[in-house]
Amino acid sequence: METPPTDTSAAGLADNAPVDRAAAAELWEAYRTALPGHATDTEPPSVEQFGDHPDLTDELIGLVLEGTKRATAALVVEFEAEGQPLPRVGSHWIACDSFGRPRAILRSTELRIATVDQVDEAFAYDEGEGDRSLAWWRDAHIRYWRRATKRLGSDWTPDLEIVLERFTVVWPAELAG
Repeated sequence: METPPTDTSAAGLADNAPVDRAAAAELWEAYRTALPGHATDTEPPSVEQFGDHPDLTDELIGLVLEGTKRATAALVVEFEAEGQPLPRVGSHWIACDSFGRPRAILRSTELRIATVDQVDEAFAYDEGEGDRSLAWWRDAHIRYWRRATKRLGSDWTPDLEIVLERFTVVWPAELAG
């Protein structure tokens, strides 16, 4: 079994570069122009990075681009702290690498709210990380959420609500599907 990454303190992590919103807008416009019937969101898509430091961000976007990662999980309190609404089925978002470059447009295909104990093997597998087991998923995500809640000035607890999201890559065209 692959070992989850060692825990790192929030203070010891390098920061990702800010996302390039102009490049993200260009990517979104290319998608809207090519597939106008698919890009029907009423609001511009959010522009995000996976993970909380460059190595993790680039590892996770790499899994998305190679087709292994088709799900993600985030704490509801993270959305609240950023003033962002929770995703909706059918909504889009733009995933960036650690340099802030937009790499793919994702479309949410399934969403549910759960606690860490309610996550199943199938979801852990679809996240595409580590050995894809539920045990690996829980260990790695709890480590991440401990860092995330610390940054928010609180503590991680097993009853925190998690947004479990499955997605598909819709753009660039060569990665779609």
